[in-house]
Amino acid sequence: MATLVKLKPIVDETRRGQIVRHLRQLIVNGNVQPGERLTETRLADQLGVSRAPLREAIRDLVDSGLVESLPYKGLFVRSVTRQDLEELYSLRTALEQFAFQQCWAKRDPKARADLEQRHADLLSEIDRNEDTERAIELELHLHDWCYELAGHALLQKTWCQMKPNLQFYFTLHQKAHNRVGPLRQGHEVYVKCALGNSLDAMQDHLDTHMRQGLETTKMHLPTG
Repeated sequence: MATLVKLKPIVDETRRGQIVRHLRQLIVNGNVQPGERLTETRLADQLGVSRAPLREAIRDLVDSGLVESLPYKGLFVRSVTRQDLEELYSLRTALEQFAFQQCWAKRDPKARADLEQRHADLLSEIDRNEDTERAIELELHLHDWCYELAGHALLQKTWCQMKPNLQFYFTLHQKAHNRVGPLRQGHEVYVKCALGNSLDAMQDHLDTHMRQGLETTKMHLPTG
Protein backbone atom coordinates (compact mmCIF):
# COMPACT_ATOMS: atom_id res chain seq x y z
CA MET A 1 0.00 0.00 0.00
CA ALA A 2 1.31 3.44 -0.90
CA THR A 3 2.21 5.80 1.94
CA LEU A 4 0.48 9.15 2.18
CA VAL A 5 2.77 12.13 1.76
CA LYS A 6 3.10 14.60 4.59
CA LEU A 7 0.37 17.22 4.50
CA LYS A 8 0.05 20.62 6.07
CA PRO A 9 -2.75 20.62 8.64
CA ILE A 10 -5.88 22.52 7.65
CA VAL A 11 -6.50 25.40 10.01
CA ASP A 12 -10.18 26.07 9.31
CA GLU A 13 -11.82 22.69 9.64
CA THR A 14 -15.25 24.08 8.75
CA ARG A 15 -14.13 24.65 5.16
CA ARG A 16 -15.04 21.42 3.40
CA GLY A 17 -13.68 22.71 0.11
CA GLN A 18 -10.15 22.80 1.51
CA ILE A 19 -10.36 19.17 2.53
CA VAL A 20 -11.78 18.16 -0.85
CA ARG A 21 -8.95 19.99 -2.59
CA HIS A 22 -6.28 18.29 -0.48
CA LEU A 23 -7.71 14.82 -0.98
CA ARG A 24 -8.23 15.38 -4.70
CA GLN A 25 -4.60 16.41 -5.08
CA LEU A 26 -3.46 13.22 -3.35
CA ILE A 27 -5.48 11.15 -5.79
CA VAL A 28 -4.88 12.95 -9.08
CA ASN A 29 -1.15 13.29 -8.39
CA GLY A 30 -0.84 9.55 -7.86
CA ASN A 31 0.19 9.76 -4.19
CA VAL A 32 -2.72 7.42 -3.50
CA GLN A 33 -3.01 4.64 -6.04
CA PRO A 34 -6.14 3.40 -7.87
CA GLY A 35 -7.78 0.68 -5.79
CA GLU A 36 -6.12 1.78 -2.54
CA ARG A 37 -8.29 1.78 0.59
CA LEU A 38 -8.82 5.06 2.44
CA THR A 39 -9.49 5.22 6.17
CA GLU A 40 -11.18 8.17 7.84
CA THR A 41 -9.04 7.97 10.97
CA ARG A 42 -5.77 8.09 9.06
CA LEU A 43 -6.91 10.93 6.79
CA ALA A 44 -8.30 12.94 9.71
CA ASP A 45 -4.97 12.63 11.54
CA GLN A 46 -2.95 13.57 8.43
CA LEU A 47 -5.07 16.64 7.66
CA GLY A 48 -5.67 17.72 11.24
CA VAL A 49 -9.44 17.83 10.88
CA SER A 50 -12.38 16.26 12.67
CA ARG A 51 -14.29 13.33 11.23
CA ALA A 52 -17.54 15.23 10.44
CA PRO A 53 -16.19 17.65 7.78
CA LEU A 54 -13.95 14.88 6.44
CA ARG A 55 -17.00 12.68 5.82
CA GLU A 56 -18.67 15.54 3.96
CA ALA A 57 -15.59 16.02 1.81
CA ILE A 58 -15.37 12.31 1.07
CA ARG A 59 -19.02 12.36 -0.06
CA ASP A 60 -18.07 15.06 -2.57
CA LEU A 61 -15.27 12.86 -3.91
CA VAL A 62 -17.63 9.89 -4.13
CA ASP A 63 -20.11 12.04 -6.06
CA SER A 64 -17.38 13.18 -8.46
CA GLY A 65 -16.34 9.58 -9.08
CA LEU A 66 -12.80 9.71 -7.70
CA VAL A 67 -13.62 7.62 -4.63
CA GLU A 68 -15.83 4.52 -4.38
CA SER A 69 -17.78 3.60 -1.27
CA LEU A 70 -18.28 -0.17 -1.18
CA PRO A 71 -20.77 -1.58 1.35
CA TYR A 72 -19.09 -3.54 4.18
CA LYS A 73 -15.66 -2.91 2.62
CA GLY A 74 -14.93 0.79 2.93
CA LEU A 75 -13.65 3.64 0.79
CA PHE A 76 -11.34 3.09 -2.16
CA VAL A 77 -9.66 5.26 -4.76
CA ARG A 78 -11.45 4.51 -7.99
CA SER A 79 -9.77 2.06 -10.32
CA VAL A 80 -9.65 2.85 -14.04
CA THR A 81 -11.27 0.56 -16.59
CA ARG A 82 -11.61 0.78 -20.34
CA GLN A 83 -15.34 1.30 -19.95
CA ASP A 84 -14.64 4.24 -17.62
CA LEU A 85 -12.49 5.83 -20.29
CA GLU A 86 -14.97 5.15 -23.10
CA GLU A 87 -17.79 6.77 -21.14
CA LEU A 88 -15.71 9.75 -20.03
CA TYR A 89 -14.31 10.54 -23.47
CA SER A 90 -17.58 10.02 -25.33
CA LEU A 91 -19.39 12.38 -22.96
CA ARG A 92 -16.54 14.87 -23.04
CA THR A 93 -16.59 14.93 -26.84
CA ALA A 94 -20.32 15.57 -26.93
CA LEU A 95 -20.08 18.30 -24.28
CA GLU A 96 -17.22 20.13 -25.97
CA GLN A 97 -18.86 19.98 -29.38
CA PHE A 98 -21.99 21.48 -27.83
CA ALA A 99 -19.90 24.12 -26.05
CA PHE A 100 -18.41 25.24 -29.36
CA GLN A 101 -21.86 25.40 -30.93
CA GLN A 102 -22.91 27.72 -28.12
CA CYS A 103 -19.81 29.93 -28.09
CA TRP A 104 -19.03 30.13 -31.81
CA ALA A 105 -20.73 33.48 -32.42
CA LYS A 106 -19.22 34.95 -29.24
CA ARG A 107 -15.57 34.73 -30.30
CA ASP A 108 -14.81 38.44 -30.29
CA PRO A 109 -11.23 39.80 -30.31
CA LYS A 110 -11.02 39.72 -26.50
CA ALA A 111 -12.10 36.07 -26.37
CA ARG A 112 -9.67 35.12 -29.14
CA ALA A 113 -6.80 36.80 -27.33
CA ASP A 114 -7.79 34.96 -24.14
CA LEU A 115 -7.54 31.58 -25.87
CA GLU A 116 -4.17 32.45 -27.38
CA GLN A 117 -2.89 33.49 -23.95
CA ARG A 118 -4.08 30.23 -22.38
CA HIS A 119 -2.25 28.30 -25.07
CA ALA A 120 0.90 30.37 -24.53
CA ASP A 121 0.72 29.72 -20.77
CA LEU A 122 0.41 25.98 -21.41
CA LEU A 123 3.39 26.00 -23.78
CA SER A 124 5.50 27.90 -21.22
CA GLU A 125 4.71 25.32 -18.55
CA ILE A 126 5.49 22.44 -20.93
CA ASP A 127 8.85 24.07 -21.69
CA ARG A 128 9.58 24.32 -17.94
CA ASN A 129 9.10 20.54 -17.76
CA GLU A 130 8.87 20.51 -13.97
CA ASP A 131 5.30 20.32 -12.67
CA THR A 132 2.86 17.69 -13.96
CA GLU A 133 -0.04 18.99 -11.89
CA ARG A 134 0.39 22.56 -13.15
CA ALA A 135 0.73 21.44 -16.78
CA ILE A 136 -2.50 19.43 -16.53
CA GLU A 137 -4.29 22.33 -14.84
CA LEU A 138 -3.29 24.61 -17.70
CA GLU A 139 -4.35 22.04 -20.29
CA LEU A 140 -7.78 21.89 -18.68
CA HIS A 141 -7.83 25.70 -18.42
CA LEU A 142 -7.33 25.83 -22.18
CA HIS A 143 -10.38 23.61 -22.63
CA ASP A 144 -12.31 25.70 -20.07
CA TRP A 145 -12.39 28.50 -22.64
CA CYS A 146 -15.26 27.25 -24.79
CA TYR A 147 -17.38 26.34 -21.76
CA GLU A 148 -16.89 29.74 -20.14
CA LEU A 149 -17.56 31.58 -23.39
CA ALA A 150 -20.69 29.52 -24.08
CA GLY A 151 -22.45 31.13 -21.11
CA HIS A 152 -24.47 27.98 -20.43
CA ALA A 153 -24.71 27.40 -16.67
CA LEU A 154 -25.73 23.73 -16.71
CA LEU A 155 -23.09 22.88 -19.30
CA GLN A 156 -20.44 24.63 -17.20
CA LYS A 157 -21.55 22.76 -14.07
CA THR A 158 -21.37 19.41 -15.87
CA TRP A 159 -17.89 20.21 -17.18
CA CYS A 160 -16.67 21.19 -13.71
CA GLN A 161 -17.98 17.92 -12.27
CA MET A 162 -16.10 15.98 -14.95
CA LYS A 163 -12.75 17.76 -14.57
CA PRO A 164 -11.41 15.88 -11.49
CA ASN A 165 -11.76 12.60 -13.35
CA LEU A 166 -10.08 14.06 -16.41
CA GLN A 167 -7.24 15.36 -14.27
CA PHE A 168 -6.85 11.89 -12.76
CA TYR A 169 -6.76 10.21 -16.18
CA PHE A 170 -4.43 12.84 -17.64
CA THR A 171 -2.01 12.14 -14.79
CA LEU A 172 -2.03 8.42 -15.60
CA HIS A 173 -1.50 9.25 -19.26
CA GLN A 174 1.54 11.47 -18.63
CA LYS A 175 3.09 8.96 -16.25
CA ALA A 176 2.67 6.21 -18.83
CA HIS A 177 4.63 8.36 -21.28
CA ASN A 178 7.17 9.40 -18.64
CA ARG A 179 6.66 13.09 -19.31
CA VAL A 180 5.54 16.07 -17.25
CA GLY A 181 2.81 17.44 -19.50
CA PRO A 182 1.13 17.07 -22.88
CA LEU A 183 3.05 17.19 -26.13
CA ARG A 184 4.06 20.74 -27.05
CA GLN A 185 2.30 20.53 -30.42
CA GLY A 186 -0.70 18.71 -28.98
CA HIS A 187 -3.11 21.66 -29.12
CA GLU A 188 -1.91 23.60 -32.16
CA VAL A 189 -4.65 22.32 -34.45
CA TYR A 190 -7.23 22.66 -31.67
CA VAL A 191 -6.46 26.35 -31.19
CA LYS A 192 -6.24 26.99 -34.94
CA CYS A 193 -9.67 25.45 -35.49
CA ALA A 194 -11.14 27.23 -32.46
CA LEU A 195 -10.07 30.57 -33.94
CA GLY A 196 -10.95 29.60 -37.51
CA ASN A 197 -14.00 30.14 -39.68
CA SER A 198 -15.48 26.62 -39.83
CA LEU A 199 -17.51 25.19 -36.98
CA ASP A 200 -17.70 21.90 -38.88
CA ALA A 201 -13.89 21.71 -38.97
CA MET A 202 -13.78 22.38 -35.22
CA GLN A 203 -16.32 19.65 -34.53
CA ASP A 204 -14.47 17.15 -36.73
CA HIS A 205 -11.18 17.94 -35.00
CA LEU A 206 -12.74 17.48 -31.55
CA ASP A 207 -13.87 14.01 -32.50
CA THR A 208 -10.36 13.12 -33.76
CA HIS A 209 -8.57 14.85 -30.87
CA MET A 210 -10.62 13.10 -28.20
CA ARG A 211 -10.48 9.70 -29.90
CA GLN A 212 -6.68 9.83 -30.14
CA GLY A 213 -6.42 10.67 -26.45
CA LEU A 214 -8.77 7.85 -25.55
CA GLU A 215 -6.97 5.19 -27.56
CA THR A 216 -3.54 6.24 -26.30
CA THR A 217 -4.65 6.20 -22.66
CA LYS A 218 -6.35 2.80 -23.04
CA MET A 219 -3.11 1.32 -24.35
CA HIS A 220 -1.40 2.13 -21.07
CA LEU A 221 -4.03 0.80 -18.67
CA PRO A 222 -2.88 -2.15 -16.59
CA THR A 223 -4.13 -5.48 -17.87
CA GLY A 224 -5.78 -8.17 -15.86
